[in-house]
Amino acid sequence: MQPRPTTNGDADQVSRLGGACMEHPDTEFLEIAPALHGKTSLTRSLVLWAVGLTGLLTLVFVVLHFGSLERIVELARSARPTWLLLAIVVQGGTYVSAALVWRQALRRAGHPRSLRTLIPLGIAKVFTDQMLPSGGISGTMLVVSGLIRRRVPAAVAMAAMLAGLVSYDIAYLSVVVAAATMLRLHDRANLPLLIGVTIFAIVMIAIPSIVLGLKRLGDQKPVAWLSRLLGLSALLRALSDAPTDLLRSPRLVMQTVGLQLAIFMFDTVTFWLAFRAIGYGPEPWAIFVSFTIASMAATIGPIPLGLGTFEAAAVGMLHLLGVPIEAALSGTLLLRGLTVWLPMLPGVLLARREIHRP
Repeated sequence: MQPRPTTNGDADQVSRLGGACMEHPDTEFLEIAPALHGKTSLTRSLVLWAVGLTGLLTLVFVVLHFGSLERIVELARSARPTWLLLAIVVQGGTYVSAALVWRQALRRAGHPRSLRTLIPLGIAKVFTDQMLPSGGISGTMLVVSGLIRRRVPAAVAMAAMLAGLVSYDIAYLSVVVAAATMLRLHDRANLPLLIGVTIFAIVMIAIPSIVLGLKRLGDQKPVAWLSRLLGLSALLRALSDAPTDLLRSPRLVMQTVGLQLAIFMFDTVTFWLAFRAIGYGPEPWAIFVSFTIASMAATIGPIPLGLGTFEAAAVGMLHLLGVPIEAALSGTLLLRGLTVWLPMLPGVLLARREIHRP
């Protein structure tokens, strides 16, 4: 059975709710990502950065203790620019895919926007999700504000937000379960991994469940208490009239989940290309598993950018799967340079521009 196509009546129904969602989008939505507005405690931020940097330095010292500094330097010097350039091109696919998620949702709601307009939002979203680990909420809410500033009705933006958030969590949970299954099949699963996957699954299921619960139950306890605990009070108010029409479209859900999965695949290919650049070609499944588990560890932890957390998990998993520890560290640091540090300046500028955009 084909899903019912969107009619003008559907779009009108979504649009009529626009004014009721939120009176002051410039401030309400950004409460979800306070660090972008300078509201996060400076002391806490510095402590988290210090912890992350300490963890990263500790990892480097451990690798140097068990490995060879000369080998790491040799790998760094042997990096081939052609593979690095190809990795940068592939990494660009993550931002296009993120923008396509929103374009599909907006098109379904009857308020299409061009891909050229949405790609900067995609870059800002990916950067914000890395900077403020929150299961996709921080970057998603930044995009909602950006859509509203692009004259998308607030209700439509919120409906697209729900579609983006739910599809992100479904895709993320799917790749983590797939990675854990692969480890199990190769007899590499252990108790700490299973505990981590369980915690992650609880978080990723809880986030969309709480968001949808806020809409259904509003200020009722204990949902309101959970919203305040997680810093979602603004989201509670904004969701009071937000439509869930887009989530009722199986086709849209499948499309957006597929696009979110594509983001993980682009990242995995980028990781593989980083290893090819230094002359290694680990099994693709090992690259996928290592990247996924490292991303999971970074998401669970509070450290911005997953600094130290991602690197330690990736190197440990790669070494467990047979990659020499020097190559594991070199490839991981190269990936982080391509996916975090290289895009950081445009990511910061675009995120700031979205916040201060009239």
